[in-house]
Amino acid sequence: MRNEPTRLPLEGVRVLELGNYIAGPTAGRMLADFGAEVIKVERPGRGDELRNWRLYAGDVSMLFRTVNRNKKSVVLDLKTPLGRSTVLDLARHCDVVIENFRPGTLEKWGLGPDVLEEANPGIVLARVSAFGQTGPLAGRPGFAAVAEAMGGLRHLVGEADRPPARVGVSIGDSIAGLYAAFGVMVALFERESAAAPSRDAPAARPPLAERAIDVALHEAVFSMMESLVPDHLAYGVDRQRVGGRMEGIAPSNAYVCGDGASVVIAGNGDSIFQRYMDAIGRPDLAADPDLGSNARRWERRDELDRAISDWTAARTRDEVLERLEEAGVPAGPIYTAADICADDQYRARDMIQRLPVDTGAGEPAEVGFPGIVPLMGPASLPIRSVGPDLGEHTRDVLAAVLGRSEAEMDEITGHTEARA
Repeated sequence: MRNEPTRLPLEGVRVLELGNYIAGPTAGRMLADFGAEVIKVERPGRGDELRNWRLYAGDVSMLFRTVNRNKKSVVLDLKTPLGRSTVLDLARHCDVVIENFRPGTLEKWGLGPDVLEEANPGIVLARVSAFGQTGPLAGRPGFAAVAEAMGGLRHLVGEADRPPARVGVSIGDSIAGLYAAFGVMVALFERESAAAPSRDAPAARPPLAERAIDVALHEAVFSMMESLVPDHLAYGVDRQRVGGRMEGIAPSNAYVCGDGASVVIAGNGDSIFQRYMDAIGRPDLAADPDLGSNARRWERRDELDRAISDWTAARTRDEVLERLEEAGVPAGPIYTAADICADDQYRARDMIQRLPVDTGAGEPAEVGFPGIVPLMGPASLPIRSVGPDLGEHTRDVLAAVLGRSEAEMDEITGHTEARA
């Protein structure tokens, strides 16, 4: 199923992305997915370091191609006056600037908020950093791993008798990128609302402080920690690692089936629990008044998990899932990448889109990429392009956006090529 809208909702919005890795570029990707023109500025030579992360073959990783889809790549050297002046000229023609350098870097380059505001009054600036633009840790560098630790997430991930683990993706970066994109949309909405006042209210541009989005990685992670701190302060509770379980909620866990596959079963609702126990042949547990609430089931979680594990171990994954679906118990398979690629639900919503890309094997290959979320219509919006080659759009952007002549573009690209 293809979802081909006549116009994307962010068409006409232009974004200047100054950043590397995942957090800032994720914000840019989200805006680009919905139609914004995102101009990604990369340094000469290596470009964004993400180009080489998990690079199995070829010159550009699939990670970069994914995070930077639907964008344009422009190579400029921000360590030179010409590169910085060109970036400032581009900012004059943009609605949004996204950056994820260490705090103070833009100011050091003469591209701080006040300079951008003077060049383009009303511009929205999204800044993503490890610890934010203020506070005693503002100047300290840090990646998502540190943010996940200080945000409280790492302490809860893993088994109780082992050191804290991490999830298998850079979740802290991605959450921060989501917040940055959301902040940009809020600021753009406020700016547009102020530009179209009611009859009785004069137009008033929101101050720069309200258009400068400050996202700290560790705060983005912390915001996802639900009632971790309120529970601690209200009740003295310090949550601990419980593996595949969720503290205070039972039974909800992963279980191994007889064919070696695993499933997740979330049977922790009170009415669901009774159907669940009947489905696994344990009506005694379903009828036990002591198991009528989550709190009491949590106290007997080991007993419940043993009963469920015995049942799943005697059946294949498909048999387990079919029986639980009949009983109305939420359950699902634990998918690998291959499982996702073969799944009808993903296919029905166009959540894996195949595009030609250089994989280092000579001819371009059709590679599936994750679709665009959220849906606007019956299926994912189409991905227009994968992450670009380094500097692929430099001359096009300089000509179309800035009206640079061939000689001027030769001078700019000559500087960057000399450093490549």
